[in-house]
Amino acid sequence: MNIHQHLHPLDFGVVVLYLLLLVGIGAYISFRQKKSCERDYFLAGGSLRWYSIGLTMWGTNVGPSMLIASCAVGYTTGIVAGNFSWYAFIFIGLLALVFAPHYKNTGVSTLPEFMGQRFNATTREMLAWYSLVTILISWLGLTLYAGGLLVSQIMAWPLWASVSALMLLATFFAVAGGLEAIAITNVFQMILLIVASSVLVIAGLNKLGGIDRLLTELPADYGRLFLPADNPDYPWVAIILGYPVLGIWFWCTDQSMVQSVLGAKNLEQGQLGTNLTGWLKIIDVPLFILPGMIAYLLYPTLADPNEAYMTLVTDLLPVGMVGLIMAVLIAALVSTIDSALNSLSTVFTMDIYARRFRPDAPPQRLVVVGRTVVVAGAVGAILIALGLDQIKGMDLFSLFQAILGYLAPPMAAVFLLGVTWKRMTTPAANIGLVVGSVVSLAVGVMQLRNWPDPAFWPHFLLVSFFLFAFIMLLMVVVSLATPSDKKSDFPTLTQSYAALNYVPSRRVLWLWGALSVFMFSLYFIFN
Repeated sequence: MNIHQHLHPLDFGVVVLYLLLLVGIGAYISFRQKKSCERDYFLAGGSLRWYSIGLTMWGTNVGPSMLIASCAVGYTTGIVAGNFSWYAFIFIGLLALVFAPHYKNTGVSTLPEFMGQRFNATTREMLAWYSLVTILISWLGLTLYAGGLLVSQIMAWPLWASVSALMLLATFFAVAGGLEAIAITNVFQMILLIVASSVLVIAGLNKLGGIDRLLTELPADYGRLFLPADNPDYPWVAIILGYPVLGIWFWCTDQSMVQSVLGAKNLEQGQLGTNLTGWLKIIDVPLFILPGMIAYLLYPTLADPNEAYMTLVTDLLPVGMVGLIMAVLIAALVSTIDSALNSLSTVFTMDIYARRFRPDAPPQRLVVVGRTVVVAGAVGAILIALGLDQIKGMDLFSLFQAILGYLAPPMAAVFLLGVTWKRMTTPAANIGLVVGSVVSLAVGVMQLRNWPDPAFWPHFLLVSFFLFAFIMLLMVVVSLATPSDKKSDFPTLTQSYAALNYVPSRRVLWLWGALSVFMFSLYFIFN
């Protein structure tokens, strides 16, 4: 589908005006406010409030690949992919009530720094390099590739030009303003995303003649969150067991997601912000998956389900509004990429450069290094995106989810056991990271290459769960076999709350309780 042929000059004008407005907002924030130290640049000076945190975390999680791929999944299987959004509330809550107090109590800038305090400098450096590779491949390379394909369709540009233009825009915010500029512009971008996507859903329902057709004409399984255990795409057993591994890693230990919480004004603001993220994840289904179900009824003969989203946009929306949707997609891309660039910069500067090479570096020098890393990371991401274009035979959504499934187990296991079990020792953490990473990578390569045989492998989410269980067991055995070290005095959750002189406020507890009740109700309704 050549999107370019369906666009009117007014649509291009809307895109250009939006981008100019976005750059103007970023420039105002970046150059009118002085950055006094590296914490201001990397963590917004600890000034972020709940609404900014919530929208930034959600915006970092939302990208064009999610919009288009979720719509395609809705077209082919219905609401089942909503588990990747709705099931997340448990692990976002885990971040808010278990991990965040520890992070804020220790005053760290990065998660490798946190684990370095829990164990030792070797652990910190290993996690830093692991995080850099993860951010560069999963957050930057894959996201940029997906966005480059979309912009190539919209603008009729070659892929190299599309990914370069996107990266140039995202790099502007990450270099000039750091996390504060990213967070504030994300508020603007995500509100626009919600409004524009809602307009598309309403237009689709009007075209259908009402919601009744959805309730009566869709296949019965399209309305179920849990499919049979023998379902080849989304068996309920794989989701129940495997998604928690991805959820712990993604929401609780990934620098790109947790960065906003580290920059919170205080712990309560961080907990309220993550709660907002949990509520926002609810609308992923009606905004991103429901359009695919609508497209299934309106265009049942689409040759490629990945065309469902853009078919709806170009067929249902008027001139100008199509351009707004294009602008929204670009906004989501920029939101994800610039947040990842900032996280990449933070981890390298604080965990590798400042610790290993220049422990006495002044704040101004750290900011310069951080900005240099952003530029280097941008170039690397462009090369990775162009390299991914050479991979054939697997759709982007499947590739992305599979890679996450193999990256998650080591980080999820080390963080979860390290935070919740005081007896865990430093040798156990380091062995778990090394052995777990090697085994996970080897298993991932074999399964993606279908060796020794495709029938040999269970669902990739189950593979992720088995890897996680293996690494956890390995670390428990090593911990019990090695003497407790001095890091065993690492604070418990109660001690972290006491050190912060903090008791969860009634509104924090009430809002998380309300979200939990609402989510369990949704799972009851859709099963």
